[in-house]
Amino acid sequence: MARDEKLKERWEILVQKLSAQFGDGEELDLDAIIYLIGVQELGQVHRKFKKDEKLDLMHIAICRLLEPYGYYEFDYFDDDGWPHYIVKEQLPNLKAGEQSVLMKEAIVNYFLASEYIF
Repeated sequence: MARDEKLKERWEILVQKLSAQFGDGEELDLDAIIYLIGVQELGQVHRKFKKDEKLDLMHIAICRLLEPYGYYEFDYFDDDGWPHYIVKEQLPNLKAGEQSVLMKEAIVNYFLASEYIF
């Protein structure tokens, strides 16, 4: 199976599984999954977040997801337990479709590493 086909298959499995667990009957989109990863990485799963905190959570997730690609590096946790990252390398200019593929690949790899999917 080609790499792109395997990614697509794993992405569909992941979306179905996460949607069943967190989607209240609706299919989660890419942004919703990134948000969930941010909440997971913060570790404060049972609290409500303000709008600006939700954006921060998505930033945390993106940093964490792109860390294995060499774009970010974990720096420290602040006094409130929020992780902070430093930019190691600027992201290349990607078209929207290319960005989507990169994020989906990073998300699939994240959940493969945690053995949430296989």
